Amino acid sequence: MIESNRAAPPATSPRRRSVRQREALHGYVFMAPAILGLLLFTLGPVIASLALSFTDYGLLTDPEWVGLENYRDMIGEELFWQALRVSTTYSLVSVPLGLVAGLGLAVLLNRRMRGVTLFRSIYYLPTVISGVGVAMLWRWLFNAEFGIINVLLGFIGIEGPAWLTNERWALPALIITSLWGVGSTTLIFLAGLQGIPGELYEAAEMDGAGQLRQFRHITLPLISHVTFFNLVLGIIGALQVFTDAFVITRGGPNHATLFLALYLYNHAFKYLNMGYAAAIAWVMFIIVMLLTLLVFRSSALWVFYEQERQGKNA
Repeated sequence: MIESNRAAPPATSPRRRSVRQREALHGYVFMAPAILGLLLFTLGPVIASLALSFTDYGLLTDPEWVGLENYRDMIGEELFWQALRVSTTYSLVSVPLGLVAGLGLAVLLNRRMRGVTLFRSIYYLPTVISGVGVAMLWRWLFNAEFGIINVLLGFIGIEGPAWLTNERWALPALIITSLWGVGSTTLIFLAGLQGIPGELYEAAEMDGAGQLRQFRHITLPLISHVTFFNLVLGIIGALQVFTDAFVITRGGPNHATLFLALYLYNHAFKYLNMGYAAAIAWVMFIIVMLLTLLVFRSSALWVFYEQERQGKNA
């Protein structure tokens, strides 16, 4: 019988085991604030809002279970469908517009020129300014009588509309204001552009490809993952717009700028109908989740990752 020369693994000493236990305990202690914050201020309110969405809760009274009545009332209310139409129209226009504007600025700011760092800071600076302050600024700019936008239009012989009091122009005005925060999208696109290897453009130029073909066949595919990221963030942000509509138009005129978030706010804090507001919040969550999943599922058709290129070249 041949005896194995392999030595048995040393047993873990009590001292080492005690050190590991103390390290694990210290880790849990440092993690505790974040875990408690998540449970108390995120998951807790989420679960509570789901329960409240099935109740008639007027904030000053005890919740009364009503089942799916809030959701049935929502489906039958015209203002809900108006808010959904406004949010959908805003998203369909503002999100692509923001992507195009952000990419265009990123391409310009990616060039080597004097003072480019200053220009990058200037275009990003508006995104760090308070949302209420910016909304008040745009409210003044769009004023029909003395707003600077109509004054500038008057210089070229165009009579500016009553932006904020005309049902036809109120929503386009808010779509224009969405471009104020394009700096963050630009910054992300700029990071993606700077990650493209320069030799790809050199090779394409040697093959006779112009700048337009280089942009179409090199730039766009190699920043498709960045476009995907900005698209998801844009959709989520557009469907939750509140500050501009609340400060600039209050949802008017005639509910022309009644976004879903403002519709929720009115029921929660104006009518004190918390149960109905919770149901609106969950409908918004489901819409955002479904659209996000749809974008994720479609990403296989148009999103290109660097790992895929490296795998093909291997």
